[in-house]
Amino acid sequence: MALDIKDLELNALLEITQAINNNLPEKDLYKIYRFTLLADLKVKKMAMFVPEEDQWTCKVHFGVEQDFMEIELPETFRALEEAEVVQEKEPFDQFELVFPVLHKERLLGVVFVGSVHENESVDSAFLRALTNILIVAIENKKLARRELQREAYRKELEIAKKVQNFLFPKLLPKTPRLKIEAVYLPHHDVGGDYYDYIPLGEDRFIVCVADVSGKGVPAALLMSNFQASLRTLARKIRDLSEIVRDLNHGTFVSSNGENFITFFIGVYDFKEKTFEYVNCGHNPSMLFTKDGLVTLEEGTTILGMFDPLPFLETKKIEHLEEFLFFGYTDGLTETFNASDEPYGYDRLVRLLRDYSQEDLAMIHQYIFKSLDDFREDRPYDDDITVISCQVSQTS
Repeated sequence: MALDIKDLELNALLEITQAINNNLPEKDLYKIYRFTLLADLKVKKMAMFVPEEDQWTCKVHFGVEQDFMEIELPETFRALEEAEVVQEKEPFDQFELVFPVLHKERLLGVVFVGSVHENESVDSAFLRALTNILIVAIENKKLARRELQREAYRKELEIAKKVQNFLFPKLLPKTPRLKIEAVYLPHHDVGGDYYDYIPLGEDRFIVCVADVSGKGVPAALLMSNFQASLRTLARKIRDLSEIVRDLNHGTFVSSNGENFITFFIGVYDFKEKTFEYVNCGHNPSMLFTKDGLVTLEEGTTILGMFDPLPFLETKKIEHLEEFLFFGYTDGLTETFNASDEPYGYDRLVRLLRDYSQEDLAMIHQYIFKSLDDFREDRPYDDDITVISCQVSQTS
């Protein structure tokens, strides 16, 4: 009889190890384990719980009336270090023994078992060894899968970073009549912000800033497509409202209504001394002139949500020979301090008024110093982009 039991145990071990070596899916491994316990080891009742994310889930059970898939593992068993006689109340009182499955002192599973043959008890040592082999193999599969996911995500980030690097202009003008500075501070490796400077001949140029919903490769690709469309349209079409309508249509089609873009675009004409702009649901950009602050809010709603746009208004400011333009994304004004107070629009306006005559690079330094002093040790919650443009036709 003892020899027969050893043969059954050996057969059970061979079946489990062969299934593992064949790299079968986890679901199939659990099925083979269940069959092996029933057919080879003659176990009558059992239930196996394993941790998944924030809860313990029953993966295998048989010989009981209740559906253990719907039963939560009591806290008392989650700190189990060695096999114990079951003393828990219903429904666990129908089992004789409970034992933990440990690997490097980490609890990977909890197994409840009943009797095998009548008048015989479970060989807990062999059952624990067999179960340990199974659960450790499944855990290794999970680790390998997570590693593959991390590697895929890392490659995704590399692609997105390369795509994003192509979005930003390589050189910004720094001449007596036109100076532009920009800072991009991503919250993670890849963000959803974008800024641009597009010269249109010698006497006109575009300055813009945008923020796409979502992150990672999808957001980077959408913004890349958006930038390519903008640069193509800007060189073919002079009408700003037509450019915005075409950008909205392209965004709506490309994103399938799942991603949206807030966008500000302004066009300055040195000869006409005009600044024409459209604000597409973006934060209000600012224009500091000799007459004071002009808040740039007119335009339309965010791009990619409706096609066609429900309304659209362009605004043209005339008689501009000297001005400071400042555009930004909401990560700047929505930086919070320890008291959950946002940095806010008004604080930004006060700082810009104080330093509007300074060099653009210095203005940006003042902004980020003010931002760091405000948030103290609290990390940034979002991407931050700022772009400044200084025009002086009298230089």
